Amino acid sequence: MRISLQYSPIPVSDPEAALAFYRDALGLPVAQDVSSGGHRWITLGDAGGAQIVLSDPHAGRSPADGEALEELVVKGTFGPWVFATDDLEALFDRAVAAGAEVVSEPADQPWGPRDAAFRDPSGNVVRVLQQP
Repeated sequence: MRISLQYSPIPVSDPEAALAFYRDALGLPVAQDVSSGGHRWITLGDAGGAQIVLSDPHAGRSPADGEALEELVVKGTFGPWVFATDDLEALFDRAVAAGAEVVSEPADQPWGPRDAAFRDPSGNVVRVLQQP
């Protein structure tokens, strides 16, 4: 039996701004963009691999759950989401050029990889690492 991660949801306050960050700054391909009932679910990542799904806090949730989740999104509570790349310096430069908020610049970590961190437009922490 085989099991793997398919989707990881990331709640965002502004799906369009988040799309620009994950697509343009990080370079993730858009796999699907679905709107329904005034909400939007944007799936990014390579087919066959783990993907992320961006949506507003109220998408597919009860009003009470949406309100609670929205409060956490506003605080920047979520993350880090960790991505891997084979060229951290190039990704870092592209993300900075796209206006990403830098949390930490590329640095070698004592646990092995070189990594950098950003905040997405909703305040979620995103780390990107490159294995040695």
